[in-house]
Amino acid sequence: MQGILYEEASVWQFLFITCILGGWTAWRTGKSVADNWQTVPRLLTYVALLGLAIRFVHHALFGGTMFSLQYYVVDTVVLLLFATAGFRYYRTRQMANMYYWLYEKASPFSWRAK
Repeated sequence: MQGILYEEASVWQFLFITCILGGWTAWRTGKSVADNWQTVPRLLTYVALLGLAIRFVHHALFGGTMFSLQYYVVDTVVLLLFATAGFRYYRTRQMANMYYWLYEKASPFSWRAK
């Protein structure tokens, strides 16, 4: 996997920077977009910018390549998973709480009509 998904010497560096730090930031980005009633294209824009920031952290801390399309895409896809999960979680909570007479939670990530 080293060389395909991450370029660092250890998978732990990738997991810490991309999955923990970046994942938490992406989750909170999804929450922010949902809380402000913004749309998914806005979320995609924010995640694309967040992917650049995570690439910079890899570059600054571990000497990774800053402008590598392969690793940027990998980081951005991982961040997009976290951001989409955060967006759906908080949008479901919003819909179920604000429109309680119309909708109820079907799962943590979806709602249904009553």
